[in-house]
Amino acid sequence: MHALRGVSLDVARGNLVAVMGPSGSGKSTLMHTLAGLDKPTSGTVTIAGTEITQLDDADMTRLRRDHIGFVFQFFNLLPMLTAEENVLLPLSIAGERPDSDWLEELMAKTGLSDRRKHRPSELSGGQQQRVAIARALVTRPTILFADEPTGNLDSKTGGEILDLLRDSARDYQQTIVMVTHEARAASIADRIMFLADGLIVKELTDADQAQVLEVMSTLQS
Repeated sequence: MHALRGVSLDVARGNLVAVMGPSGSGKSTLMHTLAGLDKPTSGTVTIAGTEITQLDDADMTRLRRDHIGFVFQFFNLLPMLTAEENVLLPLSIAGERPDSDWLEELMAKTGLSDRRKHRPSELSGGQQQRVAIARALVTRPTILFADEPTGNLDSKTGGEILDLLRDSARDYQQTIVMVTHEARAASIADRIMFLADGLIVKELTDADQAQVLEVMSTLQS
């Protein structure tokens, strides 16, 4: 079983790239490989000029800390910390002091300025995902990986999160790779890569929902 077969792609700075495909097509494996969570059997992955597949655990941890942000479907916030403490967690772990101006801008951008002292249990699902996005952005990563970021949210809240991701790519030149099964989510991307049986079989640029659904229907038929 080859989860991925000969996949090759470049993701430019400031691009928002969506990855779509049927269940079992290799979407999650691709993201985990790009993020250094899984090692490929062969081939290379380069982030910020560093080829990551041969790094040891310590060096990989440092590279993730400095260059990679993650946003997951289920938020993964620490319940005993406030929203602001969760946002600052990557810096706290690294022993770094936050840039106060950047923190204020980030909290305002994510709509959390008046929620910074609330714990996750006191926040809505959308607010928790905003905390997760702010946490991923606080280190100004080279690349942000988002795994089904709207999959656990209602339609309206999911739309707000997609707007936030799109704005991050546009306003901060934040590079983002997003795995999604939602046509609406994919349609905000600059590029959409469609996987089937471990291969990139189609690519669209600046596509709308109808175009995304048309391609997906052919892959699932």
